[in-house]
Amino acid sequence: GCVNPLLSLLVDRGLVHDSQNNLQLRGLVVLLISKAAGPSSVNASCQSYDMVSGIYSCQRSLAEITELIHTALLVHRGIVNLDELQSSDGPLKDMQFGNKIAILSGDFLLANACNGLALLQNTKVVELLASALMDLVQGVYHENSTSAKENHITDDIGILTWKKQTFLSHGALLAKSCQAAMELAKHDAEVQDMAFQYGKHMAMSHKINSDLQPFIKEKTSDSLTFNLNSAPVVLHQEFLGRDLWIKQIREAQRKGRLDYAKLRETISAGKGVTSAIDLCRYHGNKALEALESFPPSEARTALENIVFAVTRFS
Repeated sequence: GCVNPLLSLLVDRGLVHDSQNNLQLRGLVVLLISKAAGPSSVNASCQSYDMVSGIYSCQRSLAEITELIHTALLVHRGIVNLDELQSSDGPLKDMQFGNKIAILSGDFLLANACNGLALLQNTKVVELLASALMDLVQGVYHENSTSAKENHITDDIGILTWKKQTFLSHGALLAKSCQAAMELAKHDAEVQDMAFQYGKHMAMSHKINSDLQPFIKEKTSDSLTFNLNSAPVVLHQEFLGRDLWIKQIREAQRKGRLDYAKLRETISAGKGVTSAIDLCRYHGNKALEALESFPPSEARTALENIVFAVTRFS
């Protein structure tokens, strides 16, 4: 598809950085779930000529649109907060120019996605993807709207709030794209819901797996930072209580800087990491349950294997 060279160009130029190197995972899942579901009985006769390898061309377009939206957001997330700029980060002019490029590049990708959506000529699919875009913006807003208090480096949220926010910023796009792929093939509401559930729970387990990496990797650099609002840390805080957690952060501070190695040890000694592994597997099992309604096929097996890959911890 036309999106692939654009993605590789952005990655090569360093405009997009994704820690998991899985830039095209979302598009792949949309294609696989389209193939796993196959044509609907309503659609089988009238549009089979448009199908290649068990996937409609409109579903292929949707997979590319999903990738474009995700990449646009990654590019926009690369914008640097100039107020927090250190002299070691580089000249201010370069950073200002980089920000302008990031905004324009992200907007260009979103404009292409909107154009592609319009060409699909399906109002329900347009509504689904538009709502996914709104969810993404809302999710990123939540992530960035930390309070101005002294302890703003960590949010006072429980795991339920974390799950809601994570669904918005990491799960909604995939869930709604999977549902949209079923709508394009004219599958009924039940099949659409199962596709939505797979996308949602697979994305959640994938995010938790990503959050767990700093705590389970054997070779973790002592200086490696991690997000203090990630799943294991939020669960750790929930077990401890806010006051004890803030005390642990203060104890891990050295000359105004946070000693992440010490904090990682403290968190790993608690229940947060094992609880996050359990939560990751819970969402993985929910994703597998959703797949049971699809007929056995190579595509379904591939979707199951994606879940196994993100829920396996040695």
